[in-house]
Amino acid sequence: MRKFNIRKVLDGLTAVSSAASASSAAQQQQAGNRETEIQETLQSEHFQLCKTVRHGFPYQPSALAFDPVQKILAIGTQTGALRLFGRPGVECYCQHDSGAAVIQLQFLINEGALVSALADDTLHLWNLRQKRPAILHSLKFNRERITFCHLPFQSKWLYVGTERGNIHIVNVESFTLSGYVIMWNKAIELSSKTHPGPIVHISDNPMDEGKLLIGFESGTVVLWDLKSKKADYRYTHDEAIHSVAWHHEGKQFICSHSDGTLTIWNVKSPTKPFQTITPHGKQLKDGKKPEPCKPILKVEYKTTRAGEPFIILSGGLSYDTVGRRPCLTVMHGKSTAVLEMDYSIVDFLTLCETPYPNDFQEPYAVVVLLEKDLVLIDLAQNGYPIFENPYPLTIHESPVTCCEYFADCPVDLIPALYSVGARQKRQGYSKKEWPISGGNWGLITQSYPEIIITGHADGSIKFWDASAITLQVLYKLKTAKVFEKSRNKDDKQNTDIVDEDPYAIQIISWCPESRMLCIAGVSAHVIIYRFSKQEVTTEVIPMLEVRLLYEINDVESPDGEQVPPLPTPGTGSNPQSIVPQSHPSTSSSSSDGLRDNVPCLKVKNSPLKQSPGYQIELVIQLVWVSGEPPQQITSLAVNSAYGLVVFGNCNGIAMVDYLQKTVLLNLGTIELYGSNDPYRREPRSPRKTRQPSGAGLSDINEGTMVPEDRCKSPTSGSGSPNNSDDDQKMNNFIEKAKMSRKLSLPTELKPDLDVKDNSFSRSRSSSVTSIDKETREAISALHFCETFTRKADTSLSPCLWVGTTLGTVLVIVLNLPPGGEQRLLQPVIVSPSGTILRLKGAILRMAFLDTTGSLIPPAHEPWREHNVPEDKDEKDKSKKRRPVSVSPSSSQEISENQYAVICSEKQAKVISLPSQNCIYKQNITETSFVLRGDIVSLSNSVCLACFCANGHIMTFSLPSLRPLLDVYYLPLTNMRIARTFCFTNNGQALYLVSPTEIQRLTYSQETCENLQEMLGELFTPVETPEAPNRGFFKGLFGGGAQSLDREELFGESASGKASRSLAQHIPGPGGIEGVKGAASGVVGELARARLALDERGQKLGELEEKTAAMLYSADSFSKHAHEMMLKYKDKKWYQF
Repeated sequence: MRKFNIRKVLDGLTAVSSAASASSAAQQQQAGNRETEIQETLQSEHFQLCKTVRHGFPYQPSALAFDPVQKILAIGTQTGALRLFGRPGVECYCQHDSGAAVIQLQFLINEGALVSALADDTLHLWNLRQKRPAILHSLKFNRERITFCHLPFQSKWLYVGTERGNIHIVNVESFTLSGYVIMWNKAIELSSKTHPGPIVHISDNPMDEGKLLIGFESGTVVLWDLKSKKADYRYTHDEAIHSVAWHHEGKQFICSHSDGTLTIWNVKSPTKPFQTITPHGKQLKDGKKPEPCKPILKVEYKTTRAGEPFIILSGGLSYDTVGRRPCLTVMHGKSTAVLEMDYSIVDFLTLCETPYPNDFQEPYAVVVLLEKDLVLIDLAQNGYPIFENPYPLTIHESPVTCCEYFADCPVDLIPALYSVGARQKRQGYSKKEWPISGGNWGLITQSYPEIIITGHADGSIKFWDASAITLQVLYKLKTAKVFEKSRNKDDKQNTDIVDEDPYAIQIISWCPESRMLCIAGVSAHVIIYRFSKQEVTTEVIPMLEVRLLYEINDVESPDGEQVPPLPTPGTGSNPQSIVPQSHPSTSSSSSDGLRDNVPCLKVKNSPLKQSPGYQIELVIQLVWVSGEPPQQITSLAVNSAYGLVVFGNCNGIAMVDYLQKTVLLNLGTIELYGSNDPYRREPRSPRKTRQPSGAGLSDINEGTMVPEDRCKSPTSGSGSPNNSDDDQKMNNFIEKAKMSRKLSLPTELKPDLDVKDNSFSRSRSSSVTSIDKETREAISALHFCETFTRKADTSLSPCLWVGTTLGTVLVIVLNLPPGGEQRLLQPVIVSPSGTILRLKGAILRMAFLDTTGSLIPPAHEPWREHNVPEDKDEKDKSKKRRPVSVSPSSSQEISENQYAVICSEKQAKVISLPSQNCIYKQNITETSFVLRGDIVSLSNSVCLACFCANGHIMTFSLPSLRPLLDVYYLPLTNMRIARTFCFTNNGQALYLVSPTEIQRLTYSQETCENLQEMLGELFTPVETPEAPNRGFFKGLFGGGAQSLDREELFGESASGKASRSLAQHIPGPGGIEGVKGAASGVVGELARARLALDERGQKLGELEEKTAAMLYSADSFSKHAHEMMLKYKDKKWYQF
């Protein structure tokens, strides 16, 4: 039998396949020779994905707590999040796995621990002694629902009240239940025929720990004697109770009720209240009861040594104050101050000088947690001014509609923005230091400046300093102030294309080096800003109006008459009559009465005073065309070196010279192709319908809980029902097209995109059929660069690369006049180059690499003060400085080449220039689509970072597009994430995780390793203040605070074991890490000793406990003695 040589067969097969693609192999070979020169340094081990910090106001807050010794504030939310705040710059975010709402938080004061009670009837003990707090223990109640918890200061026994009216007692060290239970039927009078309702309050008498005050919702309050296990007194009132508070002497308490009244009771007179107050009730004559008011949801009763006590309450307004804002009322002596809040009050706490409940409280501030804000009120100053809030909690002041992130900015940028922003600060704040001052900052291991820019629904833009995992607002720009505001709805011209938020920001294009800023708004408007430190008054706001049209009249030759002649050197702009590039802002109508040539917004015609900061250079607006509104802008780019801005939508592209204030290019997308159009397009009738409020930029607004998380497709309709009519579909399709973020349209021209991952992707396919008929192609990416524009080019020239939603890349050549004065006199000449590249999926991002594989930044001009006249030397310098490109490639030899990196929503390609050979290709996703792709620098190298709609974050090396990282991070659950996700240099990324919070993450291994050092510490060892002195007479006659041995009452030996089925103990993942830190207080030391032994399954005996206590007191005595000796060592007898 003949031997078969398998190697030869394989070789033969290889030869056949290579012969079939000989040309591509040759290209690969030719490019490969070049490629060997590029050493790629990035490896998989350089990448790791982890969350770093979360900034902003906790979304949907539900609970509040404060540690008066550590000075740490905790806020819980309805989604189970926990946010901890210390001094400005010390913040921490944790999450309960269950996601259940936090109903109450209790600090173990000065112990570095916190108890959280959740709506799913679990209790959790958090260890705050580590940089990332973790849960040590959890306890899940099975048969009863938790309604209220109370942990007395320096006690280890937590009282837990339930919906059934019972009280259980939990040992917070072992997180086990005591056998001691206070049953509701023992607490209330036997003669009572009804259930008293859930527990709404528990607290011990400040002067006697053995007496527990229990408030039931129905209006009954019981003073329970813990030792004798019976009720001492019962106080009944016919109005429901919301909260209860003690006077520090323990002889009186105050209750707040559902009819807007407060009742003050003497402990020993249970028959009727000592006093009833209706703070907001109108006092009627004839001694009648005042009219009922809204419920007083919470009351606090705080005493001062020097003056009258403070009674502070929320709610209780009279019912006739319709439309009045929520109020906090501060009653002090005879004065009553009503402080109006912007949002409804979730909770408030009074900050006092002492943690001891049996001492004069000396309140100095009130923390008010509102639905969307945190307010601190200074009680010590007249007029109760608020403290200036140093935390970055105003991200959502107006809903965020887009954001951009810049790492490694020029170092002078943050000081420049800070100095212009400092003038915008409000006045009238309290003069005192911010009272929440606990914790310590982490080490700053990252030294590069980072800036986040957020665009908002009201047209404002905020610049934030985001360096070293902190966040601080630098400067706020209001873009809406350039437009006339309509006084009322009737006065409003019916030209707007959105019903609300007409100024909302959709796209931000910013050049950090030149400080040029360009924004595109929802009303098809573009504004270019220049940065200046001088104040100016602009007499006439420079403006242009552009008529961007999509028109196909002839099926056979779509590139027939409609293609405009190329701009001639004489005019520098299109001479065609169909597409006038600008015209006076007169509201004109065409002959058939359709709205025509009117912009959506009206620019002010009065002089505009512009403060230092960003000042308007030019306003560009798209106008209505024959009754059809302008389409929203889908991409935008500005270049300071060329003095050009370019933008596109689903109708076409427009380029403007902002130095000469002229339109250079105004083309329908089809006209860009010239005779190379690869698609057969059908004529269409212009749409007469008014566009609904496109993708609702503010559907990332707060609203109710459910709509916030609506899945919105980037291409499905917003408001109107989805008719089968193609026009209607097209409407929907265009609205969502690339809404602010590079949210792209479906790209294949066949309806096979039905992806099953979530409704975001699924609903995309509904509009694919409309593509077949309409093939509207939107401009989805724009990039200015200096490169080879055609295959035969031997030198670099300035050009614009244009990417569309159908995956086409076109190149437009820019012919710029020389710099200096000539730049303002001679026209810029713009001409399509004929170069066309194709990718699968809408184009998202383009960038260029030089021969060494380094990123070539777009050309830019360095920033200079524009409002100061230049002297002659400066002018000469500026002429020299004008040469356009600052890229490393400007001095390249002819033999050197560049690489274009193009990322679409499906794939990435690296194309060698000038040959235009595709040398590398990577299909990023088959079943999903890329939402955001960025070409970023990391560890002195460059990579492509992508975020897919299926939740994967991926990075690829450049130029070879090797996969380096692929992590399933989070599925796209709403439009907000899609619109705000962005990557930047040095392995940083962010997105809006809720309407009020920014989540930052890193994909850099180095940052992940340094993160622990960079995070702040919440817990710092602090001495607990000394307990109040009982005084000689009180000690002699048995007055003052009575202590109670709770261990004796609640311990297993006395009360037995609790029912096992009542609650189950779940050990937490936090372990015992970090619980050994030094803190004062006998309880603290014993707790840690017990906890450590408990972890080893041992119990401390009585003897060990007493020994430990004696050792501790001996140790503290010797320490005090030593301090005393040092204090007086060198003093003479007469100095004592």
